[in-house]
Amino acid sequence: MSHEKPSENATLHRTISWPMLVLYGLGTMLGAGIYALIGEVAGAAGAYAPMAFLLAAFIAGLTGASFAEFASRYPISAGEAVYVSAGFSSDRLAMIVGVLIVSSGVVSSGVMFRGFVGYSQEFFHTAPWVGFAALAIAIGGFACWGIAQSVLAIAIITIAETAALVLIIGLGLGADSITQTPMAPPGEWNGAVAGVIAGAVLAFYAFIGFEDMVNLAEEVKRPRRTVPIAIFSALAVTTVIYVLVAWTAVRTTPLDALAQSHAPMTFIYSNLTHWPKGWVSAIAMIAVLNGALVQVVMASRVLYGLANRKWLPSWFGEVYVYTRTPVKATLFVTALVFTAALFMPLAALAQATSFFLLIVFTLVNLALIRVKAAEPEHGEIFTVPIIIPWLGATSAAGFATLSLVEFFR
Repeated sequence: MSHEKPSENATLHRTISWPMLVLYGLGTMLGAGIYALIGEVAGAAGAYAPMAFLLAAFIAGLTGASFAEFASRYPISAGEAVYVSAGFSSDRLAMIVGVLIVSSGVVSSGVMFRGFVGYSQEFFHTAPWVGFAALAIAIGGFACWGIAQSVLAIAIITIAETAALVLIIGLGLGADSITQTPMAPPGEWNGAVAGVIAGAVLAFYAFIGFEDMVNLAEEVKRPRRTVPIAIFSALAVTTVIYVLVAWTAVRTTPLDALAQSHAPMTFIYSNLTHWPKGWVSAIAMIAVLNGALVQVVMASRVLYGLANRKWLPSWFGEVYVYTRTPVKATLFVTALVFTAALFMPLAALAQATSFFLLIVFTLVNLALIRVKAAEPEHGEIFTVPIIIPWLGATSAAGFATLSLVEFFR
């Protein structure tokens, strides 16, 4: 009889196909984005909200292209940390990037935990900590169960939340347009261009999630080809949905009321039809839950990858042989998410997520510039023109600066 320890010699399992990886990426972008942010973007950009989403998509696409090339060059977990290590030959900087990515996943999940509990008040009333604990147990357990099961659940929920958004777009196509004056951007932001830029800074958060996809590379079939295609596919689908939902919102919904709404998608839906609206809140809750599951899976894989490269204790890199998942890392991340949701204010969580990732995006783009100069390209690697990471680094650094300015404002 074998006395092999549950984690000894176990490795991650390659079970994820291109469609499932696309749905995984959509799961975090849609769940964390349009359901929560459409009102905020409308408040900043007014009737120009669709243009704000387009600008944010362009900025995200630049960095997404850099991630696609890196994922083709180094199809392994802890992607961002590995990319920065390759570009700057600094394990310390790579370790910092890895910690930032895990931190962004933790605080982003904290945002989603709080959002879920907020939406749930329409159906039942419990103390927030009870809701956070129940979510932590459910999501942690699912993430530990297996990557195939987790990604399948994410895919099913993503299809449901996407269908709800498509329904709202369809209702908007047949609705009468209302005449309204574009809102002036708040504070010192004046003019349409400034409003679009302000809205794009907020909308950028709605595209966060494509970077999570690279951290599943060791569980993806044919990752050098699959991951780059999946990143572009997820960004394209997300952009189309966001722009059409924003267009529907500004055509059919009073902008001042939309900007003040705590449940913006439910508000848009209620303006389009007299059908029962409780199901929209339920879908929003599920979408937020879906995003949290994606982030927990991602952050645990980053810890696993960092441990495999000896940048963290080997404890984080242990894979349970029966589930083929890094159970200890997953439970650690889940505990951090529960703590973040319990003690950190919602605004601070969202601002921290965006700022952390924009710093990482800047470093990843700069790292690709250095790698492209030092390492030859060959036919098996997906590549982008050198101008792409230069533009990606500049735009990410610019958005990080704007985020910091808005935080102190």
